[in-house]
Amino acid sequence: MSNKFDVIVIGAGAAGLMCAAQAGKRGRQVLVIDHAKKPGRKILISGGGRCNFTNYDVSASHYLCANPHFVKSALSQYTNWDFISLVSKYQIEFEERDHGQLFCLDSAKDIVAMLLKECDMPNIQQRYQADVHSIEKQQQGFEVKIGTDIYQCESLVVATGGLSMPKLGATPFGYRVAEQFGLTVVPTTAGLVPFTLHTEDKQAFSELSGIAIPVEITAEDGTVFKEALLFTHRGLSGPSVLQISSYWKPGQKVSINLVPDADINTLLSKSKDKHPNQTMKTTLAKILPKRFIDVLIERKVFIDKPLKQFNPKELDDIQRILENWHIAPNGTEGYRTAEVTLGGVHTDHISSKTMECKTVAGLYFIGEVMDVTGWLGGFNFQWAWSSGYVAGQWA
Repeated sequence: MSNKFDVIVIGAGAAGLMCAAQAGKRGRQVLVIDHAKKPGRKILISGGGRCNFTNYDVSASHYLCANPHFVKSALSQYTNWDFISLVSKYQIEFEERDHGQLFCLDSAKDIVAMLLKECDMPNIQQRYQADVHSIEKQQQGFEVKIGTDIYQCESLVVATGGLSMPKLGATPFGYRVAEQFGLTVVPTTAGLVPFTLHTEDKQAFSELSGIAIPVEITAEDGTVFKEALLFTHRGLSGPSVLQISSYWKPGQKVSINLVPDADINTLLSKSKDKHPNQTMKTTLAKILPKRFIDVLIERKVFIDKPLKQFNPKELDDIQRILENWHIAPNGTEGYRTAEVTLGGVHTDHISSKTMECKTVAGLYFIGEVMDVTGWLGGFNFQWAWSSGYVAGQWA
């Protein structure tokens, strides 16, 4: 293996492999390196092994970033339709699920195989179980030390991901590279992650583990998601909680409409007229799980008695409680189960058109290592494809 390359890509995940393939198609001599044994580990476990690889509806509004306009250029240069076209070219069958989410019909392995096929060129080499010991800026390009070997390149692409899922080998390496070259790193936290609850709440709701209900959940900043909520033995999960976790700050409460699809006022008033001896528990069991209602009654959120014994104010109070149930999470499950990392390399340092660092020629950052975080639903993979594609046109 020659030790001189046009491009070295650190990280063989979604963004890194996409970038390598694009640079390779331009005739560039490319080396992809990763400390893992195999490429695409996060792709393989994503979406329950089916990989939610993109979404039918992708826009800048689906991303969190200190600069909300930053993602627009890359997303327009390589769109969700471009990736869908690539998937179709490789005859990978896929299906649409809720909210335009696209999943492999068979296995996430199909996506990794496709990316490796795209990288199957004589001018692209890959090296695994390789730890980068140092990176030095040269007059022309960079010097990268791996073990006792020293490699040189014109362009260096950092595609090392974030801190989520450390079992898959996540490290802060990419942030250290950014800081080495004087770039700001936005403080990182776990995103798209389940909530844990305070002891009292955890004990009360743990017996509901496995129960899911449709809700509308609102963060203190006003962000709203309407998705399922899942009770777990540690706290709260499900799509609605994962989504809102990216907007939640420690100490804040979340407001949950437990009955977003029901007209509670009509249900209670009609039931009181027709079945005055029916209990509140029996009435609410038509729209909520009985076990959940039991917990609310046990916690004295409301009293269970025949409907005829409720006055109008009490019925209004029950409606308000069910539509605005407040709970203060204790925290999140952290990077261990988080799907993404919020924060990362500040986009002010990066060209939105090329992904090249504005102050260090030839240095590129792509994918999750940057301060760009997508919603649940294929948006983080689309950012990987788009940012990887763009860097691959320039590196």
